[in-house]
Amino acid sequence: MDFEDFIIPPRNFKTESWQIGNRITKDIKEDSIVLLFVSDYRGAGGEAEVQDFTAIRKEFYRLSQLDFEIPVVDLGDLVSGKSVQDSHYILQEVLSACHYKRALPVVIGGSNDFAFSLFSTLNFHQKNINYTQISNIISLKQGEEINEHTFLSKMFGAKNFSIKNYHHLGYQKHLNEMDSVRLIKEVEFDIIRLAEMMNSTEKTEPFFRKADLVTVNCDAIESFGEPFSMNPQVNGLNRREVCAYMKEIGLSENLKSVGIFNYNIYSENQLNHQLLAQMLWYLIEGINIQRSHPKERHYELFYVLIDDRQYAFRRDTFSNLWYFGDEENIDNCIPCSRKDFDDAKKGWLNARLTKI
Repeated sequence: MDFEDFIIPPRNFKTESWQIGNRITKDIKEDSIVLLFVSDYRGAGGEAEVQDFTAIRKEFYRLSQLDFEIPVVDLGDLVSGKSVQDSHYILQEVLSACHYKRALPVVIGGSNDFAFSLFSTLNFHQKNINYTQISNIISLKQGEEINEHTFLSKMFGAKNFSIKNYHHLGYQKHLNEMDSVRLIKEVEFDIIRLAEMMNSTEKTEPFFRKADLVTVNCDAIESFGEPFSMNPQVNGLNRREVCAYMKEIGLSENLKSVGIFNYNIYSENQLNHQLLAQMLWYLIEGINIQRSHPKERHYELFYVLIDDRQYAFRRDTFSNLWYFGDEENIDNCIPCSRKDFDDAKKGWLNARLTKI
């Protein structure tokens, strides 16, 4: 498919041989990581004019390429459509082209509702999607227009959409109406508060392990000085924490699409550009590590007795990651943490593990 009419190719930058910019190409390759920048912020109350991502690219291109082996493609900047729906349609066409080549698209910029396009396109290529979102807001508002407040309700309400699991991480109580939170809990999707994500990724790593799609709302990242996001918040994940989580996203065994939305593209703060660039870098590092792992895995089996009932846990001997369940097929077991196993030995079983 010819994208020349709605993608502006990136500028060339002079980089050193050891920097990641030295290995970046502009055409979609098989099994590559494809970066695509989006300027349409109408879903978050912003504008749709073409924005300049040069400052972010400069920061990203100068980072080390280490021993990365997966090709990285910078496809360029998506030209916004006349309407928000047009932008979604154009983005879905580009994403579909990536999936046909088994490339992993990473969409940067644009408002949080573009998560709908990532999900919709992936749903066309596979069913039973595991979707994890990092966002401080849970909104299930209804409305004809698609925006950052309505896209989740459109996603959950679409008859042809197939969601296996939805995990919402980074929720902040003081920013949310309780009706949306209550509805999410009623359908037994997971809601994880910001407090449970701070300082360590260990407790929430299981929510990324089998994710097909992960999107990050930059509003969930704390802002100081010039806003980092379109809806800046004083509370949120700090700079080190969000980079650690980007690496966890990359380590997902099933990852097929990533979105980083609501970044404040109007910012002139170099540190904001640096943080977004480093978030991308840690994501790519995680993807490279995951694809270097051996395909054949071995598991240790442990049984725990609680109230005269026996429960099984498995530990991956290579990655040291834990699973709950006694199924031979590890895909039928539930990702969990070492803490879940230790708590079970003390007689307390996480309710999340037995709700299915």
